[in-house]
Amino acid sequence: MAARGVVAGGRDLPIVVAFGILAACTYTAGLRAPALIAFAKDLLIYAVVLVAVVVIPHRLGGFGAVFDAAQHKFDAANAAAVKAGRPAPAAFIPGPTQFLAYGTLALGSAMALLLYPYAITGVLATRSREVIRRNTAVLPLCSLLLAFLALLGYVAIAAGVHTTNPRLAVPLLFEREFPAWFTGVAFAAVAIGALVPAAIMSIAAASLFTRTVYVGYLRPGATAAEEARVSKIASLLVKAGALVFVLGFDTQNSINLQLLGGVWILQTFPSVVLALWRPRLHRWALLAGWLVGICYGTAEAYAQHSALAAHFGGSLANVPGLGRAGYIAVTAFALNLAVALIGSALLRAVGVPNGPDATAAGPAMVVPEQNRQPVAVGDAVSPS
Repeated sequence: MAARGVVAGGRDLPIVVAFGILAACTYTAGLRAPALIAFAKDLLIYAVVLVAVVVIPHRLGGFGAVFDAAQHKFDAANAAAVKAGRPAPAAFIPGPTQFLAYGTLALGSAMALLLYPYAITGVLATRSREVIRRNTAVLPLCSLLLAFLALLGYVAIAAGVHTTNPRLAVPLLFEREFPAWFTGVAFAAVAIGALVPAAIMSIAAASLFTRTVYVGYLRPGATAAEEARVSKIASLLVKAGALVFVLGFDTQNSINLQLLGGVWILQTFPSVVLALWRPRLHRWALLAGWLVGICYGTAEAYAQHSALAAHFGGSLANVPGLGRAGYIAVTAFALNLAVALIGSALLRAVGVPNGPDATAAGPAMVVPEQNRQPVAVGDAVSPS
């Protein structure tokens, strides 16, 4: 860890500089910083990806040649694995047994997306509901862009890119196929694209700490200026911690935490979403369901292995009773929901009180549209 913690030979210097810029921007401008950076990020990424999916396949003979090259490589890898007594590792066209895996991955990812605190931060900071409507309408364009980006993996195979690290396939493809100036633009798009979610994540973490822990338990009477100051400091500490993690830990840990993040955050769905329904589920049943989902999902994710990792080697596992692989987070969520529903019915049947419902304490307060402005607590906290 000490060796990685030292910026030797300038290898990690770009990351340090990027985090410094990120810290300076979000400390002084808060959510305005990633909002403004996002415009440049979107323009750069769309331009780079669209040029790549048009120009490179044309040079290689079209997408037909690209797909043929990818299928040939997969067939060769599968034949070698079968000859060595191992299961076939690749599938160019998924078969019926993989439909459940694809469907649960798509469903679980969509359900978990807006449960992350950083994802909802931008929604809460919008000026009006019309902004949310417009953003939601164009959001599918991002998914379309990801589909184009995924195609570049096949293009890299057809272009003859060889690397032991799959994460470097697309950067090496750009370096191989484009002139230096365009490669620089592409790499800049990647860097800027990473800064936007990182900024919102740090702001969301600072907001969560300030409103929930600092004001909730340490300083209930804190002023807005004090909240702003604490939020800025907390945001800086989050960025510093993230930088230490990037420089000092194995990169496999980031993949493990990304996998566990999806598994864990989806288990909050019943408490966050179903709590708005009537009759609401019992609080103790929700807690029990959450605990079951967390324990099952963590254990199943830990048990998965691959050629690169002894644990947390994948996001899929056999679904009990079906005999087919599915997204671990969705299976854990199904168990979570079952416990919450059955437990709520049993607890109500035996007369266990559910506690007060603050959301139903009185008539809802309607805030006029023109008065719905974000509370810019140092420009680093979500609106109240």
